[in-house]
Amino acid sequence: MSAPQEHTQVPIPNGWFAVAMSNELVKGTVLRAHYFDRELVVFRTRNGDVRVLDAYCPHLGAHLGEGGRVLGETIRCPFHGWQYGGDGACVKIPYSKKDPPKKARVKSWPVSERNGFVFVWHDSEDGEPTWELPQLDEFSSAGWTEPRYHELKVPVHIQDMAENNCDPIHFHFVHGNFNPGNSEVFDGENGDERGDSSHYFRAVSTSTQETPLGSFDTELERRTWGLGLVAVGVKGIGEAGLLMLAATTPVDHNNTHSRWLFTVTEDMADLAGEDFIASFSAGVQQDMRIWQNKIHRPAPVLCEADTELAFFRKWVRQFYPSKGRVTALPTKGQASREVS
Repeated sequence: MSAPQEHTQVPIPNGWFAVAMSNELVKGTVLRAHYFDRELVVFRTRNGDVRVLDAYCPHLGAHLGEGGRVLGETIRCPFHGWQYGGDGACVKIPYSKKDPPKKARVKSWPVSERNGFVFVWHDSEDGEPTWELPQLDEFSSAGWTEPRYHELKVPVHIQDMAENNCDPIHFHFVHGNFNPGNSEVFDGENGDERGDSSHYFRAVSTSTQETPLGSFDTELERRTWGLGLVAVGVKGIGEAGLLMLAATTPVDHNNTHSRWLFTVTEDMADLAGEDFIASFSAGVQQDMRIWQNKIHRPAPVLCEADTELAFFRKWVRQFYPSKGRVTALPTKGQASREVS
């Protein structure tokens, strides 16, 4: 008799994660969002600041994202009109002469708006941000095309999607037409100029690629900030610059929402841009079949050649609660146990 299979509930990691696109939020916009296994409300004030709060009003539990309205720098509850500022505190109750009760507040999330995304800082112990996100030159410089947008929702823990970026071997077996070539990981300890803190690393793969324009010695650069932001760039196809920026967010323990922006240098848009975008879009569909049918292995069996995967597994530990443990949830009829 075979042993019963287990599925694991991996904790939601800490870091910066996207909850909206900037262009979704003109002044006065209110959005309902669900990330980190909780309900949120996202809104842009009349001064142009983006605020993110826990969604349920502490008065009688109405959802601020369902009928809530921006008034100046506050959001008004649709049920009884209580107004909440960006710090989450109730600042006005329209039918009360007294100041709002001190307990009338909701959690306010640290926000960072970068590269066309609205990010919030998630910390399982409600700690403040310990690092900042970059503003990438490709999204603020002339000569690059207007970004194209793609999104997908995947029934898999965010770590499994992020790990894909540190698995060059799978490019050959899953995607077939891509030769990962030689791959190397650079982090702060190895002297990389952009790896001055542990939340960031870059991996570079070099190979010869056959394209409609000919044969080129290319470099695939993958820059990673935490588990929520990855930039993938291709260099070596003439003077072309090609960039995919992926902002990926945990919806809950077992579901993930990923938003992608694609941009290329304008001088190569017609020659290489559409092929670049099409190849990434096709590739993710090949990954999707794997993601939809895999389980998470907290302690995988690796071989001596899995150097990038081993690096990633060690690096990623920093984003989980220091006292947290992965709980293995057994199939029906089995008792729960902890996996160290």
